[in-house]
Amino acid sequence: MADAATLARIRWRCRRGMVELDVLLLRFLDQSWPTVSDTERSLFLRLLDCEDDNLWRWFMGITGPDDKDLDGLVARIRALPPRA
Repeated sequence: MADAATLARIRWRCRRGMVELDVLLLRFLDQSWPTVSDTERSLFLRLLDCEDDNLWRWFMGITGPDDKDLDGLVARIRALPPRA
């Protein structure tokens, strides 16, 4: 499990230029991060390295990442239920 400082840095990286992206990325961090594997965490950090315009197209279903692992993660994030 990541320490509080590491989680704060990741939370900051989830803040993007679009509120829609912020919501989706933070939803994963809040709902899934605590229980996913280290491999899945590394994949999420790779996703955070992607450009906002690509992320937006991927999350809106316009296109998808060429990387099948990233594509699967995008689909899982899109399927997460909204916060209550």
